Amino acid sequence: MLSLADSDMSRLLNAGDPDPVEWINATGRSPIFLTCEHAGRAVPTALGDLGVASAEMDRHIAYDVGAEGLARRLAERLDAALILQRYSRLVIDCNRPFEADDCVLKQSDGTLIPANANVSDAQRRGRFVEIHQPLHEAISVALERRQAAGGPLVLVSVHSFTPLMRATGAVRDFELGLLYNRDARFAERLAETFSAANADVTVRLNAPYHVDDVSDYTIPVHGERRGIPHVLIEVRNDLIHDASGQEAWAERLAGPLLLAAQSLEGSSDGR
Repeated sequence: MLSLADSDMSRLLNAGDPDPVEWINATGRSPIFLTCEHAGRAVPTALGDLGVASAEMDRHIAYDVGAEGLARRLAERLDAALILQRYSRLVIDCNRPFEADDCVLKQSDGTLIPANANVSDAQRRGRFVEIHQPLHEAISVALERRQAAGGPLVLVSVHSFTPLMRATGAVRDFELGLLYNRDARFAERLAETFSAANADVTVRLNAPYHVDDVSDYTIPVHGERRGIPHVLIEVRNDLIHDASGQEAWAERLAGPLLLAAQSLEGSSDGR
């Protein structure tokens, strides 16, 4: 684990900067445990505006549009615990390992991030220590407690994706992606239960990308290493950019998530 001593620098976050971690319904009784790593758009005051125009901070490059609202509504519907991350992914991406090139981005979907152009290793480490680590320490402690208590447990990481990549012109013409790496059991169950209730929605496994140890953090570290059934949910962001869309998709997802969790629990070998 890194520390501020390792980074050889003063603290990044100052009084008035938000805490990186926000708990919602921490004592929720659902077996489903929710995370939202790209919920926020906050930037530490010490970093100003990152040199990025305010309109760009409204795009998917800065945060997962609609993911926070969807996650909050799922937590309420499911009585599930939820951990949100408050800082923009342009400060540091809290779903990437420290070693990943895109843990601190110099450009994203055609937009340059001036404050990251010459970020030093010490600055990179400082961002990781003060923003990334507290989030994942909180998730680790919570999951350890739940595993120690026994009972069913499923990790669900909530995200959104853009329908169009500006830099490449790539079009994502489906509505829901269910992502995993080595362990497909919960994603496949959820695809079945969701599609049965939502025949009008196109569901794809491992789209718009594939989870791996370099491109992701929560699923490999907290799901796979602990042996917890898991899925990373990606909803197309034009469907959940407002409250009505978030409510509609929380309603679409809540029942299938519970059914998938129950079917997994009822399987003798977890498969």
